[in-house]
Amino acid sequence: MNETKPHLLIYAHYYDLASTARIIRDLAEGLLDTFTITVICVVPSYLGTIEDKWKTRKYYRENINGVDVIRIGVPEFAKTDKFSRIRNILVYFLRAAYITGKVGKVDYVLSVSQPPILGGLLGVWGKLRKKGTGGKRAKYIYQIQDFNPEQAMTVNYCKNFIATGLMMALDKYSCRKADLIITVGRDLMETLEKRFKHGTFPKALMINNWTDEKVIFPLPPDNKKVLEFRRKYGLSGRFVIMYSGNIGLYYDLENLIKVIAKFGPGTVTEDGREVVFVFAGAGTVLNKLVFYKERHGLDNVIFIPYQPEEELIYSLNAGDIQWCVNAKGMKGVSCPSKYYGLAAAGRPVLGVLEKGTEVRFLIEKTGGGLCCDPGEYKSIEKNIRWFIENAGSKEVYEMGIRGRRYLEEKLTKDSCIRKYRDAILHC
Repeated sequence: MNETKPHLLIYAHYYDLASTARIIRDLAEGLLDTFTITVICVVPSYLGTIEDKWKTRKYYRENINGVDVIRIGVPEFAKTDKFSRIRNILVYFLRAAYITGKVGKVDYVLSVSQPPILGGLLGVWGKLRKKGTGGKRAKYIYQIQDFNPEQAMTVNYCKNFIATGLMMALDKYSCRKADLIITVGRDLMETLEKRFKHGTFPKALMINNWTDEKVIFPLPPDNKKVLEFRRKYGLSGRFVIMYSGNIGLYYDLENLIKVIAKFGPGTVTEDGREVVFVFAGAGTVLNKLVFYKERHGLDNVIFIPYQPEEELIYSLNAGDIQWCVNAKGMKGVSCPSKYYGLAAAGRPVLGVLEKGTEVRFLIEKTGGGLCCDPGEYKSIEKNIRWFIENAGSKEVYEMGIRGRRYLEEKLTKDSCIRKYRDAILHC
């Protein structure tokens, strides 16, 4: 360890595939000029399965681009099996708490609100357990990507009031123990204020999420790799409306596919292209969507797997229009960070987001797409139809360019990381 730099310990849960994991990896590597950094995370397992090479030990150490990474062996899980997921998360929590004692002196601890509740408690544990080079207790920064138990309650994932009450008490405790809370949206900041409206409000600020705009950027439609991607998945010559990301509980996808069904096989754009709807990813709702497609003969609905990080630029550019959605009630609870990748790729956005949410604010501010509230299925249908009727137009093209331009001017990766650097050093 380089003793001339303060040591930052990050509890990240995932440090690989998921959108939040990419953000944390960018952050860790971007802060190396100021901090020595250790990340504690699980072995690669975002989809639940684990390669055999990660099944032999409890802990693995590696250095990734200058960041010391301690990976924790965890049991496999199924996204549709609640108990296997809980077991997986508890093993991570307990082993992460144990290995914290082996890290050495720590000046700052940053923990993400994932896994729910336990992510915050790991940060508290790190603060209480670790001291820095000057003998002072470590400062704790709690990065809130999602609020729980609010998120679980919104989608009825947990209906036990005693359990949700305990979860709320524990996460508020994590917030009070934090020296600084960082949220990723204006509406999330409002939720934090509501939590503490009758008590002392913790020190907090908002910093947007991001994508690496130098890695994800607009490509011409005749780009070789984009054409290969389209051919591989049967998208050549078609008008592609794409959902890319977690096909999970928080996006109302089971109802959105019913709206999609109104634009069945044979639907064509004004410029003569067949309309197809693509779901790229995996999650707890995927099988239900596949069943609905087969039952209703929606041959213009296509499912493709998660794309490797190096292929993401091509998959995002292969979509003519990109969905960015949340379920009703997610305002102030979760911020879909996938938006930043869509904007970076210069894609027009079909937003299904509540008024006052961070991402809807960005889409409407830039004129980067069309938005309506979750549950307004007639409006969703109307917006889909507008994109189909205006496919290939200058107006649609410029939507995507405006979103990209705003990211370049206001929300670059480096500018966001600088905000984190300043916030951590002055917390």
